Amino acid sequence: TRKLKNVQLLLLSAAVENLSPVAVVRRSLCVGGFMGYLPNIREMVANWTGADSDSDQLFFTKVYVDPARRKALNITLDTKCRLFQNLHGALDEVVLKFEDGQVRARNVQYDTLPVILHGNGPTKLQMNYLGNYVPNSWTFESGCTACLENLSQPESEYPLVVIGIFIQQPTPFVSVFFERLLKLQYPKNRLKLFISNQEPHHEQQVSSFLQNHGSLYLDVKSIRPDEEMGGADARDLAFDMCRKDKECDYFFNLDIEVVLKNENTLKILIKQNLPIVAPMITRAGRLWSNFWGALSEDGYYARSEDYVDIVQGRRVGLWNVPYVSSVYLVKASLLQAELKDYQLFTSESLDPDMAFCHNVRSKGVFMYVNNLHTFGRILSTEKYKTEHLHNDLWQIFENPLDWQERYIHENYTRMIKDKLIENPCPDVYWFPVFTDVACNHLVEEMEHFGKWSGGGNMDTRIQGGYENVPTIDIHMNQVNFDKEWQKFLLEFVAPITEKMFPGYYTKAQFDLAFVVRYKPDEQPFLRPHHDASTFTINIALNQVGTDYQGGGCRFLRYDCSVQAPRKGWALMHPGRLTHYHEGLPTTAGVRYIAVSFVDP
Repeated sequence: TRKLKNVQLLLLSAAVENLSPVAVVRRSLCVGGFMGYLPNIREMVANWTGADSDSDQLFFTKVYVDPARRKALNITLDTKCRLFQNLHGALDEVVLKFEDGQVRARNVQYDTLPVILHGNGPTKLQMNYLGNYVPNSWTFESGCTACLENLSQPESEYPLVVIGIFIQQPTPFVSVFFERLLKLQYPKNRLKLFISNQEPHHEQQVSSFLQNHGSLYLDVKSIRPDEEMGGADARDLAFDMCRKDKECDYFFNLDIEVVLKNENTLKILIKQNLPIVAPMITRAGRLWSNFWGALSEDGYYARSEDYVDIVQGRRVGLWNVPYVSSVYLVKASLLQAELKDYQLFTSESLDPDMAFCHNVRSKGVFMYVNNLHTFGRILSTEKYKTEHLHNDLWQIFENPLDWQERYIHENYTRMIKDKLIENPCPDVYWFPVFTDVACNHLVEEMEHFGKWSGGGNMDTRIQGGYENVPTIDIHMNQVNFDKEWQKFLLEFVAPITEKMFPGYYTKAQFDLAFVVRYKPDEQPFLRPHHDASTFTINIALNQVGTDYQGGGCRFLRYDCSVQAPRKGWALMHPGRLTHYHEGLPTTAGVRYIAVSFVDP
């Protein structure tokens, strides 16, 4: 009203770029906003005789272009957006201005600060974006002031949630996914599971989970690969399962490639009390996430101004966005009302996630992404192959964080700080590096491959074809694991080498890296020898006393032995000149070790 009084007008109308049927000036009258004194507005609309379906835009334009009426009513257009800002046709002119604990919309063409924003049609998404900030929903000073609004109150009984799990392609670390699902901090008697598996490769993992843990949940429905149900059909069916269930309060979509690290995710999302809310997850080391900040004109991905800041955590809050995927929570009441149509995910031109979000937007329902907490990440699945027994072993390049969590010993990262590196013999270092799972998978992979060497001196696998001190073994390159093994040595062994042998820096090159098998009736020991290496890594892959008896390594020069190798621990020692050594006899069972001759 202050701005209206300052320009001494009886009636001020919003202006918009080229919307009027009659082009009176560059900016035309828009009926999206009027401000004035009541008598003048009454007089302006007094002659309206049209139906509700008639064009009010045309009616008001005719009033404005009539010079006599325009003068009598003292109508003017807010052509410089001092009060009104219409977004249609002006998206490039409007930016956010952060100042003094509040956020304003600024028109950069006229350098004005309008106080009323109007968006319709295709500009509604930009209105949602601006609404994330204006006037003080999020500021640099206070952060997210809207995040604590309208939170759900604790109930005597947890809401019932249907969790929809969707497996659409070969995916690494599926067993770990189900382990995390079990750790979700939510009563299992208030959870129903819907599992759709389209990938035969994962049928054993799904069956094992259901057999061992399915009875913990209130109800379980499983769709097998041989039922040949498509991705969109499975999602539609899962949503309808919640929609028709009178007890269902929420549907939680959880795709198999989601690594949900936050065990309280479900509780956090429910507390937000929003129609659709997704926990933000990203792909490690990349800007890829499970939401889009904006859409292109054809409805596909576009990067919003704040996308990178949100993904990288420089802005945290609740964000109204046009697209979410992979993991999100939906209120059941929404499925029973605004989203009651069965085929929410089905489209002839869009993939299921895009079809769902399009249908949600068309119903005027808001979707939010939450980055107030760290929730997890999403796996890379593009290069995942299923040609091995334990295919996750090959994921050190594509999903290095998940590979490390699965296969590197829990004490590795604090090993140097807490002085866990032991020194059992001169210049021999002993440290934890592999988990039990890593050891088991490597042994099982080699036994599955099965092409153990005969233990003779003639060996066509090596340069020159002759092995002076042969073992019964399988080389890493025989199972196409040599590149992954070098990456492991470079990432997890080289730092220890450089710490224990100051001044020496390794690129972890090797000609020979292999798994050795010792058995009393096959090859129980290895005679004294030097290794063709600058330094050697020897990792115990199973447990003395449990899997075998005897074994160990003796360094003759120092008359020093390591006779109780610990599973997953590595022995590191110089290979040539000083550390002449032998493999002590295995007297019972089967002993496995992984050996690398590094920097030959």
